Amino acid sequence: MSQWIDVAAEADLFEGAGIAVTPQDQDIAIFKVDDGVFAINNDCSHGNAKLCEGFVEGNYVECPFHQALFDVRDGTVGCGPATEPVKSWPVKIEAGRVYIDLAS
Repeated sequence: MSQWIDVAAEADLFEGAGIAVTPQDQDIAIFKVDDGVFAINNDCSHGNAKLCEGFVEGNYVECPFHQALFDVRDGTVGCGPATEPVKSWPVKIEAGRVYIDLAS
């Protein structure tokens, strides 16, 4: 069962940068890249860093602390030192609003 939550305006997103949202106390980073809009957990799986503050290149965000790379599309690790992926969340855009499915 889906649980779509309105978390941001599409106009708040800028390509190559992340924003943090906290629907139902979930710390989530939203990224706009060439492939679309994606959401992953905001906390790096390797250390206490916020991925929304990382440098975005292509489909990857670089952790601001130890330079691990995470694919914003699915949370997989592209480069260490991180070894654990971060959770990704389904995203949809409707009427200029960004929704995340928290039930998935």
